[in-house]
Amino acid sequence: MANRQLQEPTRLVLTALADAPRHGYAIVQEVLAISDGRTKLLTGTLYTALDRLLQQGLIRIDHEEVVGGRMRRTFALTEDGRNVLGAETERLRAGVVEAERRLALGRGPRLGALRLSGGAA
Repeated sequence: MANRQLQEPTRLVLTALADAPRHGYAIVQEVLAISDGRTKLLTGTLYTALDRLLQQGLIRIDHEEVVGGRMRRTFALTEDGRNVLGAETERLRAGVVEAERRLALGRGPRLGALRLSGGAA
């Protein structure tokens, strides 16, 4: 799993749980904050992702309580989940570093421009 790229909603859910256990609604709110409002998880999408992450051992149920007559589960990141999120963070960081490197190279003189001006290529 650590070698596979995470889908953005999965990465955002794991990130939302990285600093503290949270229940479903709090995870939705954290994902909104983390993504600067770009990603709003629908309830069905969230709970499907949470069930999958539970099965994969990347999150665990921290505790359960009854609130307003309904069961509320609070989820926490497992050590495996922390490792997978860390590996994904490194993968993304390496991609950003390479993109920045190539953008910096693109700011230099253009090969075609050198040829047109009579410069050496």
